[in-house]
Amino acid sequence: MTEQTHVAAPLVEVRGLHVRFGEVEAVNGIDLEAYAGQATALLGRNGAGKSTTMRVLAGVVPPTAGAVTVAGHDVRTEALAVKRVVGYCPDVGGLVPRATPWEHLQLSARLRRLPEWETRARDLLEKFELGDVAHRVTAGFSHGMGRRLSVALAALHEPDVLLLDEPFDGVDPIGVEATMDVIADARARGACVLVSTHLRELAVQACGHVLVLRGGARVATVDALEMTGEEGARAYRGLLD
Repeated sequence: MTEQTHVAAPLVEVRGLHVRFGEVEAVNGIDLEAYAGQATALLGRNGAGKSTTMRVLAGVVPPTAGAVTVAGHDVRTEALAVKRVVGYCPDVGGLVPRATPWEHLQLSARLRRLPEWETRARDLLEKFELGDVAHRVTAGFSHGMGRRLSVALAALHEPDVLLLDEPFDGVDPIGVEATMDVIADARARGACVLVSTHLRELAVQACGHVLVLRGGARVATVDALEMTGEEGARAYRGLLD
């Protein structure tokens, strides 16, 4: 993936983001810019602040301090507007155990008042190999199946900003490929994509830019090519040590 020249304002802009839960500072002063047609990875170990940052961007968790805008909307004062323009795959949860994949997609479409959504929903289920279980309740799904459905739900309405939190966790190669396709399709139509993961190789495959987090803070922002291969692995380990 090649570096893009950005002239438009970023679709996602984060300045000095802090998030505290009691005495715990989960995010400590992160800055971030992400643009239309670009995919950015938030890469780091568990506890690095990736998921908390994604929850802030999705309008789920308010920032303790700092300025965060998503598609021009302030997450602190316009959380509902943020949720309208975002497609969000959370790292855990988000599914109703007694509902089927089709019912999940149907509910999302109705809440967002999507016209003619059925064809896209069927295509996504087939892409993620969930067509055969479209009318089975998700209570018996494996973790990987739940991840695949969560990505499909996030992508259904073709959002301006697609947030995928640990979309590859426990997912088989077919699910990984389908997720890569969703990311590529979103970029092609001009969406801004952010992917959080602890899997370096998949991060650099999916994204053009990588934001490395450690202990709730940003330690580097690099082109994905700098994180590839054995040299990339060594550079990444050096950033985390």
